[in-house]
Amino acid sequence: EMGNAESNAYQNHLCRFLPEEQSDIDGVFDTLSGLSSSAGAKNGKATKKTAYTREPLPEQMTVRLYNGMKSIGLTGKSSGLSEQIAKEQFVIFMSNLLKGNADEKITIIMRMISKTEGPVKGKQIQEFTEDLIVSVVHVLSYRKELKGWNLENTRDSASGVKALASQLLSELKLADGTKPVGPQLMETNFDQSVIEDWVYRVPQISIFLSVVIRQGLHVLHSLPDQTKDILNLVPGCKGIKGRGLVSLFDIPSIIYINSHLPAELQHKWQLLFSSRLHGESFSQLCGHIVNKGPCVVILKDVDGYIFGGFASHSWEAKPQFQGDNRCFLFSVFPSLAVYTYTGYNDHYMYLNHGQQTMPNGLGMGGQHGYFGLWVDSDYGKGHSKAKPRCTTYNSPQLSAKEDFTLDAMEVWAVGDLPEHAGTKGKKSILDVDPEAQALLEMTGKSRQSEGLREPIEEDDDDD
Repeated sequence: EMGNAESNAYQNHLCRFLPEEQSDIDGVFDTLSGLSSSAGAKNGKATKKTAYTREPLPEQMTVRLYNGMKSIGLTGKSSGLSEQIAKEQFVIFMSNLLKGNADEKITIIMRMISKTEGPVKGKQIQEFTEDLIVSVVHVLSYRKELKGWNLENTRDSASGVKALASQLLSELKLADGTKPVGPQLMETNFDQSVIEDWVYRVPQISIFLSVVIRQGLHVLHSLPDQTKDILNLVPGCKGIKGRGLVSLFDIPSIIYINSHLPAELQHKWQLLFSSRLHGESFSQLCGHIVNKGPCVVILKDVDGYIFGGFASHSWEAKPQFQGDNRCFLFSVFPSLAVYTYTGYNDHYMYLNHGQQTMPNGLGMGGQHGYFGLWVDSDYGKGHSKAKPRCTTYNSPQLSAKEDFTLDAMEVWAVGDLPEHAGTKGKKSILDVDPEAQALLEMTGKSRQSEGLREPIEEDDDDD
Protein backbone atom coordinates (compact mmCIF):
# COMPACT_ATOMS: atom_id res chain seq x y z
CA GLU A 1 0.00 0.00 0.00
CA MET A 2 1.59 3.25 -1.12
CA GLY A 3 -0.52 5.44 1.15
CA ASN A 4 -2.85 8.13 -0.18
CA ALA A 5 -1.71 11.11 1.84
CA GLU A 6 0.55 12.39 -0.91
CA SER A 7 2.32 15.50 0.23
CA ASN A 8 2.76 18.81 -1.57
CA ALA A 9 6.46 18.08 -1.75
CA TYR A 10 5.70 14.88 -3.62
CA GLN A 11 3.42 16.69 -6.08
CA ASN A 12 6.07 19.37 -6.64
CA HIS A 13 8.63 16.69 -7.45
CA LEU A 14 6.19 14.91 -9.74
CA CYS A 15 5.59 18.15 -11.66
CA ARG A 16 9.23 18.21 -12.74
CA PHE A 17 8.56 15.27 -15.02
CA LEU A 18 6.76 15.51 -18.34
CA PRO A 19 3.66 13.29 -18.68
CA GLU A 20 5.54 10.67 -20.71
CA GLU A 21 8.34 10.73 -18.15
CA GLN A 22 5.82 10.23 -15.35
CA SER A 23 4.44 7.15 -17.02
CA ASP A 24 7.99 5.89 -17.56
CA ILE A 25 8.72 6.35 -13.85
CA ASP A 26 5.43 4.69 -12.85
CA GLY A 27 6.27 1.71 -15.02
CA VAL A 28 9.77 1.30 -13.60
CA PHE A 29 8.48 1.69 -10.04
CA ASP A 30 5.79 -0.94 -10.58
CA THR A 31 8.33 -3.34 -12.04
CA LEU A 32 10.72 -2.79 -9.13
CA SER A 33 7.95 -3.09 -6.54
CA GLY A 34 6.68 -6.28 -8.15
CA LEU A 35 10.14 -7.79 -8.19
CA SER A 36 11.05 -6.72 -4.70
CA SER A 37 7.76 -7.80 -3.12
CA SER A 38 7.87 -11.19 -4.80
CA ALA A 39 11.49 -11.54 -3.69
CA GLY A 40 10.38 -10.51 -0.23
CA ALA A 41 7.52 -12.99 -0.22
CA LYS A 42 9.86 -15.82 -1.17
CA ASN A 43 12.11 -15.07 1.77
CA GLY A 44 9.20 -14.58 4.09
CA LYS A 45 10.26 -11.01 4.75
CA ALA A 46 10.81 -7.87 2.75
CA THR A 47 14.30 -8.13 1.40
CA LYS A 48 16.68 -5.20 1.53
CA LYS A 49 18.96 -6.10 -1.34
CA THR A 50 16.26 -6.72 -3.89
CA ALA A 51 17.48 -8.64 -6.89
CA TYR A 52 15.83 -6.27 -9.32
CA THR A 53 18.91 -4.69 -10.79
CA ARG A 54 21.21 -7.68 -10.51
CA GLU A 55 22.26 -7.74 -14.12
CA PRO A 56 22.57 -4.12 -15.24
CA LEU A 57 24.15 -2.87 -12.02
CA PRO A 58 26.72 -4.33 -9.64
CA GLU A 59 25.24 -5.28 -6.27
CA GLN A 60 27.17 -2.62 -4.31
CA MET A 61 25.53 0.09 -6.45
CA THR A 62 22.07 -1.44 -6.02
CA VAL A 63 22.56 -1.24 -2.25
CA ARG A 64 23.75 2.37 -2.51
CA LEU A 65 20.71 3.35 -4.60
CA TYR A 66 18.47 1.62 -2.07
CA ASN A 67 20.11 3.50 0.82
CA GLY A 68 19.68 6.75 -1.12
CA MET A 69 15.96 6.11 -1.64
CA LYS A 70 15.42 5.02 1.97
CA SER A 71 17.06 8.23 3.20
CA ILE A 72 14.16 10.31 1.87
CA GLY A 73 11.83 11.12 4.76
CA LEU A 74 8.14 10.47 4.16
CA THR A 75 5.62 13.07 5.25
CA GLY A 76 3.29 12.08 8.05
CA LYS A 77 4.33 8.44 8.24
CA SER A 78 7.20 6.49 9.63
CA SER A 79 9.26 4.96 6.88
CA GLY A 80 11.30 2.87 9.27
CA LEU A 81 8.79 0.04 9.55
CA SER A 82 8.80 -1.13 5.95
CA GLU A 83 11.81 -2.28 3.98
CA GLN A 84 9.94 -1.42 0.79
CA ILE A 85 10.68 1.81 -1.01
CA ALA A 86 7.57 3.98 -1.09
CA LYS A 87 6.57 5.52 -4.41
CA GLU A 88 7.01 8.95 -2.87
CA GLN A 89 10.62 8.11 -1.96
CA PHE A 90 11.26 6.75 -5.45
CA VAL A 91 9.89 9.84 -7.23
CA ILE A 92 11.68 12.34 -4.97
CA PHE A 93 14.92 10.36 -5.39
CA MET A 94 14.56 10.48 -9.21
CA SER A 95 13.62 14.15 -9.17
CA ASN A 96 16.51 15.22 -6.93
CA LEU A 97 19.21 13.23 -8.69
CA LEU A 98 18.08 13.70 -12.29
CA LYS A 99 16.57 17.20 -12.13
CA GLY A 100 17.92 18.71 -8.93
CA ASN A 101 20.70 21.14 -8.10
CA ALA A 102 23.75 20.27 -6.01
CA ASP A 103 21.85 21.21 -2.85
CA GLU A 104 19.03 18.75 -3.62
CA LYS A 105 21.38 15.96 -4.67
CA ILE A 106 23.69 16.19 -1.72
CA THR A 107 21.69 14.59 1.12
CA ILE A 108 21.00 11.54 -1.04
CA ILE A 109 24.62 11.31 -2.19
CA MET A 110 25.75 11.51 1.45
CA ARG A 111 23.50 8.52 2.26
CA MET A 112 24.79 6.67 -0.80
CA ILE A 113 28.35 7.24 0.47
CA SER A 114 27.48 6.18 4.03
CA LYS A 115 24.25 4.91 5.63
CA THR A 116 24.96 6.80 8.84
CA GLU A 117 24.46 10.53 9.35
CA GLY A 118 27.34 12.95 9.78
CA PRO A 119 30.69 13.49 8.06
CA VAL A 120 32.20 10.81 5.82
CA LYS A 121 35.81 9.67 5.56
CA GLY A 122 37.90 10.08 2.42
CA LYS A 123 38.10 6.28 2.18
CA GLN A 124 34.28 6.06 1.99
CA ILE A 125 34.15 8.72 -0.72
CA GLN A 126 36.82 6.82 -2.65
CA GLU A 127 34.83 3.56 -2.41
CA PHE A 128 31.65 5.33 -3.56
CA THR A 129 33.46 6.99 -6.48
CA GLU A 130 35.06 3.72 -7.60
CA ASP A 131 31.69 1.92 -7.33
CA LEU A 132 30.13 4.69 -9.39
CA ILE A 133 32.73 4.42 -12.19
CA VAL A 134 32.62 0.60 -12.17
CA SER A 135 28.82 0.83 -12.49
CA VAL A 136 29.00 3.27 -15.40
CA VAL A 137 31.38 0.99 -17.34
CA HIS A 138 29.30 -2.06 -16.41
CA VAL A 139 25.90 -0.62 -17.32
CA LEU A 140 27.06 0.95 -20.60
CA SER A 141 28.57 -2.38 -21.57
CA TYR A 142 25.44 -4.27 -20.45
CA ARG A 143 23.12 -1.93 -22.38
CA LYS A 144 25.42 -2.00 -25.44
CA GLU A 145 25.89 1.77 -25.22
CA LEU A 146 29.68 1.84 -25.65
CA LYS A 147 29.32 2.93 -29.30
CA GLY A 148 31.82 0.57 -30.87
CA TRP A 149 34.22 0.41 -27.94
CA ASN A 150 33.97 -2.68 -25.79
CA LEU A 151 35.76 -4.38 -22.94
CA GLU A 152 37.68 -6.57 -25.41
CA ASN A 153 39.11 -3.83 -27.64
CA THR A 154 40.21 -1.55 -24.79
CA ARG A 155 42.72 -1.91 -21.97
CA ASP A 156 41.44 -3.54 -18.78
CA SER A 157 39.39 -0.90 -16.99
CA ALA A 158 40.24 -1.92 -13.40
CA SER A 159 43.32 0.34 -13.24
CA GLY A 160 41.38 3.02 -15.18
CA VAL A 161 38.61 2.99 -12.56
CA LYS A 162 41.15 3.60 -9.78
CA ALA A 163 42.96 6.28 -11.79
CA LEU A 164 39.76 8.17 -12.63
CA ALA A 165 38.49 7.92 -9.04
CA SER A 166 41.82 9.34 -7.78
CA GLN A 167 41.63 12.14 -10.33
CA LEU A 168 38.08 13.11 -9.24
CA LEU A 169 39.02 12.82 -5.55
CA SER A 170 41.99 15.13 -6.07
CA GLU A 171 39.36 17.90 -6.37
CA LEU A 172 38.14 17.41 -2.78
CA LYS A 173 38.85 20.61 -0.83
CA LEU A 174 38.33 21.19 2.86
CA ALA A 175 36.56 24.35 4.00
CA ASP A 176 39.93 26.11 4.46
CA GLY A 177 40.87 25.33 0.83
CA THR A 178 43.45 22.62 1.56
CA LYS A 179 43.44 19.41 -0.45
CA PRO A 180 44.43 16.38 1.62
CA VAL A 181 46.33 13.74 -0.38
CA GLY A 182 47.38 10.10 -0.10
CA PRO A 183 46.86 8.26 3.18
CA GLN A 184 45.87 11.55 4.84
CA LEU A 185 42.96 11.89 2.40
CA MET A 186 41.63 8.42 3.34
CA GLU A 187 41.36 9.31 7.05
CA THR A 188 40.10 12.90 6.70
CA ASN A 189 36.48 13.63 7.64
CA PHE A 190 34.46 15.58 5.07
CA ASP A 191 31.18 17.17 6.01
CA GLN A 192 28.16 17.67 3.81
CA SER A 193 28.99 21.23 2.70
CA VAL A 194 32.44 20.14 1.47
CA ILE A 195 30.96 17.21 -0.48
CA GLU A 196 28.31 19.52 -1.92
CA ASP A 197 31.02 21.89 -3.13
CA TRP A 198 32.86 18.91 -4.69
CA VAL A 199 29.74 17.59 -6.49
CA TYR A 200 29.10 21.12 -7.76
CA ARG A 201 32.66 21.50 -9.11
CA VAL A 202 33.17 17.97 -10.46
CA PRO A 203 30.40 17.44 -13.04
CA GLN A 204 31.34 13.78 -13.62
CA ILE A 205 29.75 12.73 -10.30
CA SER A 206 26.28 13.93 -11.31
CA ILE A 207 26.66 12.74 -14.89
CA PHE A 208 27.77 9.27 -13.76
CA LEU A 209 24.86 9.05 -11.29
CA SER A 210 22.52 10.04 -14.08
CA VAL A 211 23.89 7.25 -16.31
CA VAL A 212 23.65 4.67 -13.53
CA ILE A 213 20.03 5.60 -12.81
CA ARG A 214 18.82 6.07 -16.39
CA GLN A 215 20.59 3.08 -17.88
CA GLY A 216 20.73 0.91 -14.76
CA LEU A 217 17.08 1.26 -13.76
CA HIS A 218 16.15 1.88 -17.43
CA VAL A 219 14.21 5.02 -16.64
CA LEU A 220 14.09 8.18 -18.81
CA HIS A 221 16.93 6.67 -20.83
CA SER A 222 15.38 7.23 -24.23
CA LEU A 223 13.95 10.74 -23.92
CA PRO A 224 16.46 12.71 -25.97
CA ASP A 225 16.13 16.17 -24.45
CA GLN A 226 16.77 14.75 -20.99
CA THR A 227 20.05 13.06 -21.80
CA LYS A 228 22.13 15.89 -23.31
CA ASP A 229 24.59 15.62 -20.43
CA ILE A 230 25.37 12.00 -21.29
CA LEU A 231 25.09 12.26 -25.08
CA ASN A 232 28.83 12.34 -25.80
CA LEU A 233 29.97 10.73 -22.58
CA VAL A 234 31.57 8.02 -24.73
CA PRO A 235 32.53 8.99 -28.29
CA GLY A 236 31.56 6.72 -31.19
CA CYS A 237 34.49 4.49 -32.14
CA LYS A 238 35.55 3.80 -35.72
CA GLY A 239 38.37 1.83 -37.23
CA ILE A 240 39.13 -0.75 -34.55
CA LYS A 241 36.35 -3.24 -35.26
CA GLY A 242 37.45 -6.66 -36.42
CA ARG A 243 41.14 -5.81 -36.37
CA GLY A 244 42.02 -7.79 -33.27
CA LEU A 245 43.51 -4.70 -31.68
CA VAL A 246 43.39 -3.72 -28.01
CA SER A 247 43.61 0.05 -27.63
CA LEU A 248 45.99 1.71 -25.18
CA PHE A 249 42.91 3.50 -23.81
CA ASP A 250 40.55 2.03 -21.22
CA ILE A 251 36.87 3.07 -20.96
CA PRO A 252 37.32 5.42 -17.93
CA SER A 253 40.24 7.23 -19.60
CA ILE A 254 38.29 7.58 -22.89
CA ILE A 255 35.41 9.18 -20.95
CA TYR A 256 37.78 11.52 -19.09
CA ILE A 257 39.96 12.60 -22.03
CA ASN A 258 36.91 13.02 -24.29
CA SER A 259 35.30 15.38 -21.76
CA HIS A 260 38.30 17.74 -22.18
CA LEU A 261 38.03 17.94 -25.97
CA PRO A 262 36.23 20.87 -27.62
CA ALA A 263 32.49 20.05 -27.55
CA GLU A 264 32.19 19.77 -31.33
CA LEU A 265 34.81 16.98 -31.40
CA GLN A 266 33.41 14.76 -28.65
CA HIS A 267 31.02 12.63 -30.74
CA LYS A 268 33.46 10.42 -32.65
CA TRP A 269 36.98 8.98 -32.56
CA GLN A 270 38.46 7.22 -35.56
CA LEU A 271 41.67 5.20 -35.50
CA LEU A 272 44.22 6.67 -37.94
CA PHE A 273 47.40 4.93 -36.88
CA SER A 274 48.41 2.05 -34.65
CA SER A 275 52.02 0.87 -34.50
CA ARG A 276 50.63 -2.65 -33.97
CA LEU A 277 48.67 -2.49 -37.24
CA HIS A 278 50.73 -0.18 -39.44
CA GLY A 279 54.22 -1.02 -38.24
CA GLU A 280 56.85 0.84 -36.28
CA SER A 281 57.85 3.46 -38.76
CA PHE A 282 57.87 7.24 -38.57
CA SER A 283 57.01 7.65 -42.25
CA GLN A 284 54.02 5.30 -41.78
CA LEU A 285 52.96 7.44 -38.83
CA CYS A 286 53.20 10.66 -40.86
CA GLY A 287 51.43 9.09 -43.83
CA HIS A 288 48.44 8.14 -41.67
CA ILE A 289 48.02 11.32 -39.59
CA VAL A 290 48.91 14.33 -41.77
CA ASN A 291 45.92 16.53 -42.77
CA LYS A 292 43.37 14.41 -40.93
CA GLY A 293 42.00 17.10 -38.62
CA PRO A 294 42.30 17.26 -34.81
CA CYS A 295 43.79 14.11 -33.24
CA VAL A 296 44.50 12.40 -29.96
CA VAL A 297 47.98 10.83 -29.82
CA ILE A 298 48.60 8.16 -27.19
CA LEU A 299 51.73 6.15 -26.50
CA LYS A 300 53.08 3.59 -24.10
CA ASP A 301 56.73 3.34 -23.09
CA VAL A 302 58.49 0.05 -22.36
CA ASP A 303 58.03 0.68 -18.63
CA GLY A 304 54.23 0.64 -19.05
CA TYR A 305 53.57 4.37 -18.65
CA ILE A 306 50.76 5.56 -20.95
CA PHE A 307 50.44 9.22 -21.97
CA GLY A 308 49.77 11.48 -24.91
CA GLY A 309 48.37 14.73 -26.22
CA PHE A 310 45.47 16.35 -28.03
CA ALA A 311 46.36 18.19 -31.25
CA SER A 312 43.71 20.79 -32.04
CA HIS A 313 44.73 21.18 -35.71
CA SER A 314 45.62 18.84 -38.55
CA TRP A 315 49.22 17.71 -38.31
CA GLU A 316 51.37 19.22 -41.07
CA ALA A 317 54.98 18.29 -41.70
CA LYS A 318 56.84 21.60 -41.50
CA PRO A 319 59.67 23.03 -39.41
CA GLN A 320 57.41 25.43 -37.46
CA PHE A 321 55.24 25.06 -34.37
CA GLN A 322 51.52 24.71 -35.11
CA GLY A 323 48.22 24.32 -33.23
CA ASP A 324 46.54 26.59 -30.68
CA ASN A 325 45.76 26.85 -26.98
CA ARG A 326 43.11 24.12 -27.09
CA CYS A 327 45.93 21.55 -27.31
CA PHE A 328 46.80 19.68 -24.12
CA LEU A 329 48.97 16.85 -22.83
CA PHE A 330 47.65 14.02 -20.68
CA SER A 331 48.66 11.00 -18.66
CA VAL A 332 46.59 7.78 -18.57
CA PHE A 333 48.78 5.43 -16.50
CA PRO A 334 49.93 5.25 -13.72
CA SER A 335 47.76 8.32 -13.12
CA LEU A 336 45.04 10.00 -15.13
CA ALA A 337 45.39 13.76 -15.65
CA VAL A 338 45.06 16.50 -18.28
CA TYR A 339 47.56 19.37 -18.56
CA THR A 340 46.38 22.49 -20.36
CA TYR A 341 48.27 25.45 -21.79
CA THR A 342 49.98 27.99 -19.54
CA GLY A 343 50.22 30.95 -21.90
CA TYR A 344 54.01 30.93 -21.50
CA ASN A 345 54.66 30.13 -25.19
CA ASP A 346 52.83 28.84 -28.26
CA HIS A 347 54.83 25.65 -28.80
CA TYR A 348 51.70 23.52 -29.01
CA MET A 349 52.48 20.99 -31.77
CA TYR A 350 55.43 20.20 -34.02
CA LEU A 351 55.89 17.63 -36.78
CA ASN A 352 58.89 17.49 -39.06
CA HIS A 353 60.26 14.80 -41.33
CA GLY A 354 63.23 14.53 -43.65
CA GLN A 355 64.84 17.92 -42.92
CA GLN A 356 68.55 18.47 -42.42
CA THR A 357 68.47 21.60 -40.29
CA MET A 358 65.60 21.18 -37.81
CA PRO A 359 64.86 18.26 -35.46
CA ASN A 360 62.78 15.51 -37.11
CA GLY A 361 59.98 13.99 -35.09
CA LEU A 362 56.62 14.67 -33.47
CA GLY A 363 56.54 16.93 -30.44
CA MET A 364 54.13 18.77 -28.15
CA GLY A 365 55.01 21.49 -25.66
CA GLY A 366 58.32 22.86 -24.40
CA GLN A 367 61.06 23.43 -26.97
CA HIS A 368 63.51 21.63 -29.23
CA GLY A 369 65.39 19.06 -27.22
CA TYR A 370 63.09 19.65 -24.24
CA PHE A 371 59.61 18.63 -25.35
CA GLY A 372 56.83 17.73 -22.93
CA LEU A 373 56.21 14.88 -25.37
CA TRP A 374 58.60 13.91 -28.17
CA VAL A 375 58.69 10.94 -30.55
CA ASP A 376 61.84 10.90 -32.61
CA SER A 377 61.83 10.26 -36.37
CA ASP A 378 64.34 7.57 -35.50
CA TYR A 379 61.24 5.61 -34.55
CA GLY A 380 61.18 4.03 -31.12
CA LYS A 381 63.02 6.77 -29.24
CA GLY A 382 61.38 9.65 -27.42
CA HIS A 383 61.60 11.96 -24.43
CA SER A 384 59.40 13.79 -21.95
CA LYS A 385 61.37 16.57 -20.27
CA ALA A 386 59.94 18.70 -17.52
CA LYS A 387 62.35 20.25 -15.10
CA PRO A 388 60.27 20.86 -13.11
CA ARG A 389 57.35 21.32 -15.53
CA CYS A 390 56.80 21.64 -19.28
CA THR A 391 56.65 25.37 -20.09
CA THR A 392 53.73 25.11 -22.55
CA TYR A 393 51.41 22.80 -20.59
CA ASN A 394 52.74 22.75 -17.03
CA SER A 395 52.91 18.95 -17.32
CA PRO A 396 55.35 16.83 -15.31
CA GLN A 397 57.53 14.15 -16.93
CA LEU A 398 54.96 11.81 -18.48
CA SER A 399 57.19 8.80 -19.24
CA ALA A 400 58.82 6.56 -16.65
CA LYS A 401 62.29 7.68 -17.75
CA GLU A 402 63.07 11.08 -19.24
CA ASP A 403 64.43 9.45 -22.41
CA PHE A 404 62.11 6.56 -23.16
CA THR A 405 61.80 3.66 -25.56
CA LEU A 406 58.43 3.44 -27.27
CA ASP A 407 56.41 0.25 -26.91
CA ALA A 408 53.24 1.19 -28.83
CA MET A 409 51.52 4.23 -30.27
CA GLU A 410 48.04 5.13 -31.56
CA VAL A 411 46.59 8.23 -33.19
CA TRP A 412 42.84 8.84 -33.19
CA ALA A 413 41.13 11.49 -35.32
CA VAL A 414 38.45 13.19 -33.20
CA GLY A 415 35.25 14.72 -34.56
CA ASP A 416 34.45 14.42 -38.26
CA LEU A 417 37.33 13.89 -40.67
CA PRO A 418 37.98 16.90 -42.93
CA GLU A 419 36.38 16.58 -46.40
CA HIS A 420 39.64 15.97 -48.25
CA ALA A 421 40.82 13.35 -45.76
CA GLY A 422 38.17 10.90 -46.91
CA THR A 423 40.24 9.82 -49.92
CA LYS A 424 43.49 8.04 -49.31
CA GLY A 425 46.72 9.40 -50.74
CA LYS A 426 47.22 6.46 -53.09
CA LYS A 427 45.31 7.65 -56.17
CA SER A 428 44.10 5.12 -58.65
CA ILE A 429 44.42 5.90 -62.35
CA LEU A 430 40.65 6.45 -62.35
CA ASP A 431 40.96 9.18 -59.73
CA VAL A 432 43.43 10.99 -61.93
CA ASP A 433 41.19 10.65 -64.99
CA PRO A 434 37.61 11.46 -64.01
CA GLU A 435 36.42 11.09 -67.61
CA ALA A 436 37.49 7.45 -67.68
CA GLN A 437 35.64 7.03 -64.41
CA ALA A 438 32.48 8.62 -65.83
CA LEU A 439 32.69 6.40 -68.92
CA LEU A 440 32.97 3.31 -66.74
CA GLU A 441 29.92 4.34 -64.78
CA MET A 442 27.94 4.97 -67.97
CA THR A 443 28.75 1.48 -69.23
CA GLY A 444 27.59 0.12 -65.88
CA LYS A 445 30.91 -1.38 -64.89
CA SER A 446 31.79 -0.96 -61.24
CA ARG A 447 35.29 -0.01 -60.16
CA GLN A 448 37.21 -3.17 -59.44
CA SER A 449 40.06 -1.28 -57.82
CA GLU A 450 37.85 0.15 -55.05
CA GLY A 451 38.13 -2.96 -52.92
CA LEU A 452 41.90 -2.99 -53.00
CA ARG A 453 42.39 0.19 -51.03
CA GLU A 454 42.63 0.36 -47.30
CA PRO A 455 39.02 0.78 -46.23
CA ILE A 456 37.95 4.06 -44.71
CA GLU A 457 35.70 2.70 -42.04
CA GLU A 458 32.33 4.31 -41.70
CA ASP A 459 30.66 1.36 -40.07
CA ASP A 460 27.61 2.61 -38.24
CA ASP A 461 26.62 -0.89 -37.17
CA ASP A 462 29.05 -0.92 -34.30
CA ASP A 463 26.50 -2.22 -31.84
